[in-house]
Amino acid sequence: MAYKLMKTKLFLYFLMCLVWSCSEAQTKNIRLIVRGDDMGYSHSGNVALIKCYQEGIERSIEIITPSPWFPEAVKMLAENSTVDVGIHLALTSEWDNVKWRPLSDCQSLKDADGYFYPMVSPNKNYAGQSIKENKWKLQDVEKEWRAQIELALKKIPRISHLSAHMGCANLSDSTQMLYKRLAKEYKIDIDPKEFGVKSISYSGPHTTADEKVESFINMLEQLTPGNTYLFVDHPGLNDSELQAIHHIGYENVAMDRQGVTDLWTNSKVKVVIKKKGIQLISYKDLLTLKSE
Repeated sequence: MAYKLMKTKLFLYFLMCLVWSCSEAQTKNIRLIVRGDDMGYSHSGNVALIKCYQEGIERSIEIITPSPWFPEAVKMLAENSTVDVGIHLALTSEWDNVKWRPLSDCQSLKDADGYFYPMVSPNKNYAGQSIKENKWKLQDVEKEWRAQIELALKKIPRISHLSAHMGCANLSDSTQMLYKRLAKEYKIDIDPKEFGVKSISYSGPHTTADEKVESFINMLEQLTPGNTYLFVDHPGLNDSELQAIHHIGYENVAMDRQGVTDLWTNSKVKVVIKKKGIQLISYKDLLTLKSE
């Protein structure tokens, strides 16, 4: 009888150890969110963002609600119903050859032609054309952000979070507070920082597609178990449409963003991710991890 009791105790002990080791191994996974920004600014961008989700390592997509290709983006996202989507709140329209206007009557955020200003902060190439150089009003920012959030939620009900185009939420302390308040109010307040997520970037040169791959792999090799990371970039296609989209100081948009698409669908990158046991997750997956 004593022998059977001892065997039972030993079995339970080993079972507990197994459960603990599995749990410990899970917490020591390397987790990575690959986020593609700016859906809606062009057809080429829309196609590339979906390609990087279907064929690559991208797990979250950010959509600019007032952008010109927003209707197409809505249809594409409906056809890809499992991709995580965030609202990329915008207060600027930075490209020279394509522009977008606010969704609301927010006079203090418009330039002389009724478009958003191209820049958030002063830029020598666009003198006087930043929000900070003009008399913007917080109530206009709130009106516009609410309009963007409500249209996005109407068209894409599964929206999980917010992000800020060109860092516009950092316009001032008051806009930072507003950004957080609206996220909570609309129940789309998944903030990676609150989950201990670390923002990362390329480790090395990243002008060409080959450089991007090498520097991205270098970065992956430096990731450590037990941490969750966020990598953000902008996929695109090097075609005639994107070759016409640029602004002073960023003229090689098409080549640069094609490089991101090539990187995120690259087979060597996928091999390294598998070899290191990196778990690709999205913003909404953070909620599941928190409850585990």
